[in-house]
Amino acid sequence: MLIGIVSDTHDHVNRLRAALRRFVEAGVNVVLHAGDFVSPFMVIPFQETGLRVIGVFGNNDGDKLFLRERFQGVGELNFGPYEVELGGRRIVLMHEPRALEALVSSGKYDLIVYGHTHELDLREGGPLVVNPGECGGWLSGKSTCALVDLKRLKAEIIEL
Repeated sequence: MLIGIVSDTHDHVNRLRAALRRFVEAGVNVVLHAGDFVSPFMVIPFQETGLRVIGVFGNNDGDKLFLRERFQGVGELNFGPYEVELGGRRIVLMHEPRALEALVSSGKYDLIVYGHTHELDLREGGPLVVNPGECGGWLSGKSTCALVDLKRLKAEIIEL
């Protein structure tokens, strides 16, 4: 199973569209979003592509109730850290990397996904740790996302 990972889109609809196009081309059908959508209109690119999203709220997400309402039927938004199982893999999804090293050393997860720092972090081994960097590109000027093969537990960073 191949999944897409984005974080820190910060209202940059065109960059999110570019990431989702890459995911569709790769055959992804589930996207993990590690927070900081910011506005409810960020649901539109997911609606356009039909990609299901599982996300967590970030520290810049405004109206969480309305965000959650807008994403109904497209996916789910949760408070993190959020645990989910996909493709037989145990995954924890969060925005801020609180207790990241404790989660890594716990041995409980196959994949740990976080955002917030706007910096790429890819650590292979047990577990696979992925911060896809910032999709929005507002702070670094670099827009990135990630593809993860859950069967092989391998990740690839994609520059948009």
